[in-house]
Amino acid sequence: MATELGKFLKKLRIDRGEVLKHMAEKLKVTSSFLSAVENGKKRMPSAWMETIIDLYELDEQKIIDFEKAIAKTEENVEMNISNLPVPNKEIAVSFARKFQDFDEIEIEQIRKIMEGAKRR
Repeated sequence: MATELGKFLKKLRIDRGEVLKHMAEKLKVTSSFLSAVENGKKRMPSAWMETIIDLYELDEQKIIDFEKAIAKTEENVEMNISNLPVPNKEIAVSFARKFQDFDEIEIEQIRKIMEGAKRR
């Protein structure tokens, strides 16, 4: 069954007049792997987010739609913090640990902070 992410990717390539094979070539994967991602059988590699944004020159609204599709699809989030300064690492770990405890108001405050960071 296609996921929100799969639907987004499929629509993106169809809107651009691409077949599965062409998008797969751009992403340097097999057609079968891309198909499995579209159908929810494989997880999208995290590196694809920036790659797809760049390759398809997504505008701000498409990026938001892409992020929402990822959020609706993914069950886990991985983050490489090895090259971050220690204060950033501490915040990332603390955020992950406390994330489930945030209420709706706090989530909305965090969302506003994140949206402001995107504009910079």
